[in-house]
Amino acid sequence: MKIQFFGATKTVTGSCFLLKAENHSILIDCGLFQEDEKEYLNYEPFTFNPKKIDLMILTHAHLDHSALIPKLVREGLRCKIITTPATKDLLEIMLFDALKVQKNENYKKPLYDEENIYKALKQIETLPYQRTLKFNEIQITLFDAGHILGAATVQLNINGKKVVFSGDIGRSSYPILRDPETPEEADWLVLESTYGNRVHKSLDESINELVQAIKDTFQKGGNVIIPAFAVGRTQDLLYILNKTVRQGLLQPVNVYLDSPLAEEATKIYLSHPELFDDEALREMKNSNRLSIKLHFVKTVEESKKLNSIKSNAVIIAGSGMCQGGRIVYHLYHNIDREECSIIFAGFQAKGTLGRKIVDGEKEVSILGKMLPVRAKVYTIGGFSAHADRDELLKWLQSIKTKPEIFLVHGEAEVIEAFKNSIEEKFGFPCRIPERLSVYEI
Repeated sequence: MKIQFFGATKTVTGSCFLLKAENHSILIDCGLFQEDEKEYLNYEPFTFNPKKIDLMILTHAHLDHSALIPKLVREGLRCKIITTPATKDLLEIMLFDALKVQKNENYKKPLYDEENIYKALKQIETLPYQRTLKFNEIQITLFDAGHILGAATVQLNINGKKVVFSGDIGRSSYPILRDPETPEEADWLVLESTYGNRVHKSLDESINELVQAIKDTFQKGGNVIIPAFAVGRTQDLLYILNKTVRQGLLQPVNVYLDSPLAEEATKIYLSHPELFDDEALREMKNSNRLSIKLHFVKTVEESKKLNSIKSNAVIIAGSGMCQGGRIVYHLYHNIDREECSIIFAGFQAKGTLGRKIVDGEKEVSILGKMLPVRAKVYTIGGFSAHADRDELLKWLQSIKTKPEIFLVHGEAEVIEAFKNSIEEKFGFPCRIPERLSVYEI
């Protein structure tokens, strides 16, 4: 068997891995590169032939794992695409939204068209968690990764040997979704490392920090701006904000969800209660109305009207790394106001506008204008949908075999630190692949 790495190597986006086994070529994920210096790779021809892929498996719907699938179809991918039912539902809205964003970037040609998306969706065959699908001699099982709705860890059983692709692993005891599952056995493991060098604050600490940030900002007469991924983070934040108001920790606040995609994703979340944890099910059962004052902002005109709101608003918009979308305009109108706050509740990749703000740059370029960063900036890692170092190590501890590990989906220095932690704690051999590297396994 051979495995080749086409993305997410020493970086956090562009997940794409090719496994060759039993004369079959199986592709795991095919996502967008979202860092500025790597975006050009999205427009390069694939370094493999999509026509020769026999099966594709998608771990989850986030664009850094899924957004190049229609491009694969455009270039000849005709095989089945295996994923969970919830991921299929989310993927449809996300791919069409990604195409809309591409069309709005007038200086670039879209990577694909609507017909490519429709063809890709028709090629999907859904596989629920813990069911096994036979593909010739290979058995495929998906486990709940707990990262976002429908996210999966993939186990391939090939002649008694097990190859596992972790996908993105979620948090334990985190709102809405169940805790991540670990396959009991793996001979080889491709493992995400996004937060492999740090430990998140507890959820309670993070909620307290969020509540205090909102209170302080409103007292100063400003707005709270939250860049958030439309799928996953937005639903978590709405759930947490609603619960804090219901518990009396916050007064009922005006929350403006300025993301039609996030609104659609929220409806899809609500259509899959079978994936919720017990607490979320209780909340749904016991709460027949929202405690927050939630406003869905649908049109561009409605979004522009938010610019006239100068205080006491929580505005949630995408994109999560501030690389485009409506969040850019809200930053433009609020970032130079010292009474305002910007709350980052998710990972910011190197080279993105979000990362520049988090790293403390005094001025940033937004919509072609250099603006001073006067707003107070909060980074609340406890809201991340990615497991931290200790949670990843706990996930690994549940594997009863001793796998050889390939560390992906993390920045170079993070992966190196995580490698050291794994080798110290478990003695598992770890490799750090380069892009396009091939390993015999």
